[in-house]
Amino acid sequence: MARMGIGIIGCGNIAATYLRNARLFGDVALVACADRVPEMAERRAAEYGVRAMSVEALLAEPDVQLVLNLTIPAAHREVTEAALGAGKHVFTEKPLGVTLREGRALVEEAERRGLSLGSAPDTFLGAAGRRARALLDAGAIGKPVIGTAFMMGRGMEHWHPNPQFYYQPGGGPVLDMGPYYLTMLVNLLGPVARVSAVARTGQETREITAEGPFQGTRFPVGTPTSLLSLLEFRGGAAVTFGASWDVFRHSNHPIELHGTDGSVRLPDPDTFGGDVSLSPRGEPWREHPSEPETFGAINWPFDAPRIANYRMLGVADLVRSVTERRPARASGRLALHVLEVMEAILTAADAGQPVGVEGRIERPAALGETEATALLSGNSS
Repeated sequence: MARMGIGIIGCGNIAATYLRNARLFGDVALVACADRVPEMAERRAAEYGVRAMSVEALLAEPDVQLVLNLTIPAAHREVTEAALGAGKHVFTEKPLGVTLREGRALVEEAERRGLSLGSAPDTFLGAAGRRARALLDAGAIGKPVIGTAFMMGRGMEHWHPNPQFYYQPGGGPVLDMGPYYLTMLVNLLGPVARVSAVARTGQETREITAEGPFQGTRFPVGTPTSLLSLLEFRGGAAVTFGASWDVFRHSNHPIELHGTDGSVRLPDPDTFGGDVSLSPRGEPWREHPSEPETFGAINWPFDAPRIANYRMLGVADLVRSVTERRPARASGRLALHVLEVMEAILTAADAGQPVGVEGRIERPAALGETEATALLSGNSS
């Protein structure tokens, strides 16, 4: 099949991962990159052998059929809207938009124009997520009943030189990291119906300890830094989801699901690989390593690999979906539902009462090993 030309807008740190991984996928052809800081685009272009262009020129370039939007969250709507207006398919970094209204408008605009819109995260399509999905679909834990999902850490100021925006409205642990956990849960359990939540702010101000121009300075916190929510899924399961930047150390597993016939636990959903563990009816945990499977091999960080990172997988699946005339797995509709759940968590915590989630979606089609391998160029995994 013909390769689809990809143009990247936003050449920050995450762009390097997408650019490096593009060579793994047979249907993806990198054409150009652009950034509001031209020097950044020129640097990436030189590193990866693509053309550096202005944003306007990239959007007008006929060889670019899909725009990969890697800008900061506040710019996602503007860039995606412009790309759709230029007749391009779009895959955007998470979140789809910073509000549900923004996200819904983008999905509706893409559908009105007959264009495909996809969104990160695509980590649920990695080997660990696919193994967990296969186990649940095969009835390995019976009917899912309850579960837990925890994203907990210290926050950003100890490593990020300019972390202030993470702690203002539109930021916070749910909007920043929630998409990984919630997308995985929706992939496994289906859509969410209702949300309850509480929120706390651990510190009114934070000190930046990372090296950089702001080291040693303090800044005000304008959004909750710890949220604990109860997600009620339409299929009947209930999952506690906690997200916090007020935790120095903990022993909670990233995701555990318990059903009528057993339990399963998953590794960090911000990665593509890791071990999935199954306990049938209380038996000792049985480890299911994902490293031997496609998109499970350890390949990142590049200089000393210790985890699997295949960002660009969702783009490759979206490209294939256009040719096969089927929905993309990491679709705009899926991202919109996750965005609605995240907004519901924040609203429920603020209002002190449950919030219904109106969006109804189908789980994305499972990605089998044969289909996963077919996305690759050659035998890389």
